[in-house]
Amino acid sequence: MSEDSVNVESRTSSQDKRWTIMAALLGTNTAVMLFQGMEQESNPTQIREVALTIIAATLPFQAIYFLIYTFLLENNGKLSHHMVKKLQTASNICQMFAYISLIGVAMLWYNLSIYVGVVFFASTIFAMILVRYAMTTDEESRDEMKATANEQGS
Repeated sequence: MSEDSVNVESRTSSQDKRWTIMAALLGTNTAVMLFQGMEQESNPTQIREVALTIIAATLPFQAIYFLIYTFLLENNGKLSHHMVKKLQTASNICQMFAYISLIGVAMLWYNLSIYVGVVFFASTIFAMILVRYAMTTDEESRDEMKATANEQGS
């Protein structure tokens, strides 16, 4: 098996899953902006205006996430460890802002039904905490594995 195939296999595990989640979120938010924006023009409400503002504010972060992801893929192995860490931190920040867009979606659903909106908002907060916890744990495990590998190699 060549080095490139190993790289692809390891990349597809968590990075591609994050990419897929972000792509789905970007597509959903774009559709929400389009259809709810048209509804806002014909039947304006204050809560929809605030929700759309939150969603619109997160869209650039979603786009930047994809730029960073693509840049890291194109320059795999060419960047310093420090630069990769900085870009990964920026990517994580972009992901967090993208998740904030779900608050805007929850507000839109709250506008339709108080029960649906409150439950969606609560589950969104819980899911965000759970995902961040799982990702942090995974990164710590990887760091421990690298440290163990380095100790064994020394």
